[in-house]
Amino acid sequence: MKRAFQVFMKLCPGVRPGLVLMPLAGMASVPVHAAEAFPSRPIRIIVPFATGGGTDATARIVGPSLSERLGQPVMIDNRPGAGTMLGTELTARSAPNGYTIMIASASHAINPTLYAKVNYDPLRDFRAITMAISFPFVLAVHPAVPVQSVKELIAYARANPGKISYASSGVGSTNHLAGELFKRTARVEMLHVAYKGGGPAMVDVMSGNVPMIFGTVVQTMPQVRAGKLRGLAVSSARRAAFAADVPTISEDGLPGFDVTGWYAFLAPAAAPASVVARLNQDMTAILGTTAVQERLTSLGTDPWPTSPEQAQAFIAAEVVRWGKLIRAAKITAN
Repeated sequence: MKRAFQVFMKLCPGVRPGLVLMPLAGMASVPVHAAEAFPSRPIRIIVPFATGGGTDATARIVGPSLSERLGQPVMIDNRPGAGTMLGTELTARSAPNGYTIMIASASHAINPTLYAKVNYDPLRDFRAITMAISFPFVLAVHPAVPVQSVKELIAYARANPGKISYASSGVGSTNHLAGELFKRTARVEMLHVAYKGGGPAMVDVMSGNVPMIFGTVVQTMPQVRAGKLRGLAVSSARRAAFAADVPTISEDGLPGFDVTGWYAFLAPAAAPASVVARLNQDMTAILGTTAVQERLTSLGTDPWPTSPEQAQAFIAAEVVRWGKLIRAAKITAN
């Protein structure tokens, strides 16, 4: 500071020293590179799926409220491809400043084991902000299948080994792994039939081409109520509010069975703790509002606001859980 003052006086000899000392003294307390207040520009939420799906809908429900709270535009950037890995890797490689975040699904914890090559680590390269939602699957069968409960389904499958098949939205999807876990836990033989999406899978189950599915609530319950499918149980540990009359798999034959789909908001791993804390504060508040809860519930999901630490721990447990099952069942992506 003294050196700067001397240089200044040589360059400006007509200026009285007393007029300069006070401003320079005040500047001494200001960092040369002051930290940028967050947020000072738009936020981008990467959705590693095409428009129209559950992750996209959730991001678009949360986005406007987040924009209002942050005072900055929030842009939804759909980056589908490579089983969500395209958008996920883009997030991992983004500047870790909080201006690029993503909404992840259970595939975030599944893909690193499912695929032979993944260019990111689901834990080391990301910092969780909060969980967003969770949702169960409905174990449903075609009405022609002669069972009325999970117990009867298990008994029927054991009496007819290899004759029961189940549809899923694709290899490595959560409902595929739910079926694999069911098969191994119940000690029955079932054939997995993979489709390119939940819609085609549901159509074939309703037509009777495949007798069973772990379907999303939104897709499955309307068909159950219309008598086109028979809902046996939900996959979560607790009964679902939107299907309270449907028992859980755990209470109807396989104690401890618990599979849910989920979404979470993540930032690049090196994002500042203060920025993650700010985003967590605003997002959890948004997920707790009545308006947002009603919209998310209408999609068959349960809002799930958490701390960053709780979200990180849950995702880590999912990586271990599904990795173990995928390796044991020798499941690989096509």
